[in-house]
Amino acid sequence: MKLEPLIYEISVPGRCGVRLPEVDVPTTDLPQDLLRAELDLPEVSEMDVIRHYVRLSHLNYGVDKGFYPLGSCTMKYNPKVNEDAARLPGFAGLHPRLGIDETQGALMLMYYLQTWLAEISGMKGVSLQPAAGAQGEFSGILMIRKYHLDRGDGKRTRILVPNSAHGTNPATTSMAGLEVVELPSDENGDVDLAALRAACDDTVAGMMITVPSTLGLFERHMLEVIEAVHGCGGLMYMDGANMNAMMGVLKPGEIGFDVMHYNLHKTFSTPHGGGGPGSGPVACNEKLLPFLPGPIVAEIEPGDDEQPPLYGWHMPEKSIGRVKAFHGNFGMLVRAYTYIRENGGPGLRDVSYYAVLNANYVLALLRDTYHVPYDRFCGHEFVMEGRWKDAPGIHALDISKRLMDYGYHPPTNYFPLIVPEALMIEPTETESKETLDAFAETLKTIAREAHENPELLHEAPHITPVGRVDEVLAAKQLVLCCVPIPDWAEQPPTLSTQSA
Repeated sequence: MKLEPLIYEISVPGRCGVRLPEVDVPTTDLPQDLLRAELDLPEVSEMDVIRHYVRLSHLNYGVDKGFYPLGSCTMKYNPKVNEDAARLPGFAGLHPRLGIDETQGALMLMYYLQTWLAEISGMKGVSLQPAAGAQGEFSGILMIRKYHLDRGDGKRTRILVPNSAHGTNPATTSMAGLEVVELPSDENGDVDLAALRAACDDTVAGMMITVPSTLGLFERHMLEVIEAVHGCGGLMYMDGANMNAMMGVLKPGEIGFDVMHYNLHKTFSTPHGGGGPGSGPVACNEKLLPFLPGPIVAEIEPGDDEQPPLYGWHMPEKSIGRVKAFHGNFGMLVRAYTYIRENGGPGLRDVSYYAVLNANYVLALLRDTYHVPYDRFCGHEFVMEGRWKDAPGIHALDISKRLMDYGYHPPTNYFPLIVPEALMIEPTETESKETLDAFAETLKTIAREAHENPELLHEAPHITPVGRVDEVLAAKQLVLCCVPIPDWAEQPPTLSTQSA
């Protein structure tokens, strides 16, 4: 494997990557505490700098580069028109301290986005403030807690959470100072109704449930679940991170959910980059409307035939308060607004149709090769096991590492925890049949390799700059330095051309 020289190795004294123009203002000395003479920075040309960073960029993997079937994350293609809209000077150049007279366009966009998200969810109101799905969850559970306390019902301290829920759900509950009660799943992957009913008493504040679940399944007893929780005085929270499977088809508010959050960076195609920026608006019914985090956008003066409405800020009467400085990740709101405008109602429904179709198509291609523990019609994703009884020593991690040799981002590993050696696959609606066919065929090839030459999987990946690493040690002992750039292999090693 040919390695490019590190940028430090080609450093030559006197070379300069940038030449600044002559200073046309008075100069002053830099504060000495800002100067770090001990930094051994390379001296290289502009071309060397450009090539260095372009090479590094080629190591990044994103949905614009290839298929990204990361289950539960909805790594769908982000339309570039979203980026164009977010970069319009009137949006990108806004300062959050500007008054309402100078931000009517932005406020109107947020007002319409609130209205549309409320309509899609079947809820009465929406706050765009939460900066991520987890913060949207946290806001929703704080609203539930304050609702009970406002009624003088302080004994409701428990939240029911199925073991097929997103991992953030129990964390959110604990952060809100409430107790997590884990509910088991039945043999079909649904909530165990007997366990649920046994847990329902006057100490239950509510229930958090992910729809579809992390198993990729629609709860077949959802109405019975909602009835049981409401029957004991609790409220229903829906983790809406998986709305990609049902927007335009099912409105959670219409079947009895009291509060939910969206992940705009999933369902509405805003970027995931670098762990963010996310956006997790929270939506609720009329019962919880006074407790929304605020301020939210409202019409403060009605419009008429000659004058549009005047938009401003409104703090709900019993609000849990702010959950983020200023007004949410505004650039993400512009992208989501654009996505909804681009698709319209029928288009959003088609997104759900194709997301579910693609997931069930890949499931059908793989169910005879991999074991699917809950093999039924799935939502936008499904979970299979990365192991075989007749291929001992092969794990889900080996399969995922080998997928990298074929140019694919691995699916989610070891989640949900109730499936051993779990591989969670979410194709999303933006992938073509040809891509899905090729991906499924690759997984079948890896299954053959697992049985005929397991070492090929154990030693994967073979074509990446860094091979198999001790991931536990790597997490504990970070090494933050330059990585040599390989001369990428044209094809992954095969059974007949294995390279260690």
